[in-house]
Amino acid sequence: MNVVETPLEGVLILEPRVFGDDRGWFYESFNAERFADAVGKPVAFVQDNHSRSAKGVLRGIHFQTGSAAQGKLVRATVGEVFDIAVDLRKSSTTFGQWTGVLLSAENKRQLWVPAGFGHAFLVTSDVAEVQYKVDAYWSAEHERSLRWDDPAVAVEWPEVGEVQLSEKDRHAPDLNVLNAEGDLFE
Repeated sequence: MNVVETPLEGVLILEPRVFGDDRGWFYESFNAERFADAVGKPVAFVQDNHSRSAKGVLRGIHFQTGSAAQGKLVRATVGEVFDIAVDLRKSSTTFGQWTGVLLSAENKRQLWVPAGFGHAFLVTSDVAEVQYKVDAYWSAEHERSLRWDDPAVAVEWPEVGEVQLSEKDRHAPDLNVLNAEGDLFE
């Protein structure tokens, strides 16, 4: 596995070794020892999530606070998404900054988004299926969203036509409001 560091400390792009021939291909999508080596510590995943979305669907920018903060290992198994992480650690030198990568069934890349970061993806193909492992259970009381188009973060989303959002994401607060409400990480 090739590990690519991003401008945000701790957020990593993982590129698996793919073995292929005229019969098809094979790759190891997860190996606990190799993953621990890549991120610098063992990670115990407790839940796998799988979503299917149409072109233009944007899910996020989501995170969980406090004891329910989640790390996520994300990959697209059908289609393509533009996947991002936003640094929500107030003490970080990259606070409020984002990084993004295209994840697709074709490139088989994965994005590691540790706790302390917001996460979102935008579907850029006709349909996409995204699967991700998390290291903490989903908790309604700890769940938060950051506005997808917050000018203070200024994510450069690819052009896909009309963006489709959930009601929750459509009304998500911006970074300043989340900071004032104490919903960010130290």
